[in-house]
Amino acid sequence: MSFIETIKQRARSDVKTIVLPESEDDRTILAAAKVLAEGTAAPIIIGTEEEVMGAAARLGADLTGVQILDHTKSTEIDKYASLLAEIRAKKGMTFDMAKELITSDKLTFGIMMVKSGDADGLVSGACHTSADMLRPALQIIKTAPERKIASIAFMFDIPDCEFGEDGIILCADCALMQDPNPEELAEIGAESAASFEALIGKKAKVAFLCHSTKGSANHPFVDKVVEAVKIAKEKYPDIMLDGELQLDAAIIPEIGASKAPGSPVAGQANVLIFPNLEAGNIGYKLIQRIGKAEAYSFLQGLAAPVNDLSRGCSVDELAGVICITAVQAQQMASSKQ
Repeated sequence: MSFIETIKQRARSDVKTIVLPESEDDRTILAAAKVLAEGTAAPIIIGTEEEVMGAAARLGADLTGVQILDHTKSTEIDKYASLLAEIRAKKGMTFDMAKELITSDKLTFGIMMVKSGDADGLVSGACHTSADMLRPALQIIKTAPERKIASIAFMFDIPDCEFGEDGIILCADCALMQDPNPEELAEIGAESAASFEALIGKKAKVAFLCHSTKGSANHPFVDKVVEAVKIAKEKYPDIMLDGELQLDAAIIPEIGASKAPGSPVAGQANVLIFPNLEAGNIGYKLIQRIGKAEAYSFLQGLAAPVNDLSRGCSVDELAGVICITAVQAQQMASSKQ
């Protein structure tokens, strides 16, 4: 069974409500119809009945049973505005300012639904930049109590691939942290290990990537990764991790054995931590496009499941991220019990 089919199966076991604020994008309508048909989530589309159902009719999408919310007419506007004004009071936000933002911006309205517990999660980014999508998520949802930062990971299911966990590899950070310092890079490694184990159910083997393997190059870029690995090993002794490792040393057994003998991770890594966003963004798009991989992005480290999409995502990828968000919501609810 593929990665995403396993996730769908888990999502069906306890169906969660997932907000989709980008009703103007056809992919949102089609993905909502797909998860409804598969029983993997209960989508809430933010928009007008006329807008959403008109798009569904044009696309031939069956949205029977979907919940549609007009954010300009909701009975919860004042409740959300009061909470948002409280959260952003130190930044000078008043109730009236909050109300204006909530009624003019579907994304902020949706994030307030999650913050208030009126929905279990949110998926956006098909027609928002990552910056525009992540700003309100970080300002309103904030990071989980045990985390200082958030990061964005991609789970890849690569066809006919022997690397990683039978072709399944998690990569981070690919879309958020521009140039993480050693402490932040170590935390991204910990977040990614936790995500891999929660979603895949197997032991994470984390490789901190670099253009050097075990001192083969001398440069401040290398020093940063070496320090991140040192911090990660001290702070997270239960995580199987190593670095600095070149990509081939991380995933190819014979090269790992040659370049990093004795490493617990070299040659068998299933979690790849990029040293900065430039490497991460280029790397994930190479895997996705040239490797023809299924790619599912998600946020790590937030206090509630709010996930960003690539604007180039397909309908199937969007539906897959909805399912991942539902499973994250299940796990967060379970951890609070």
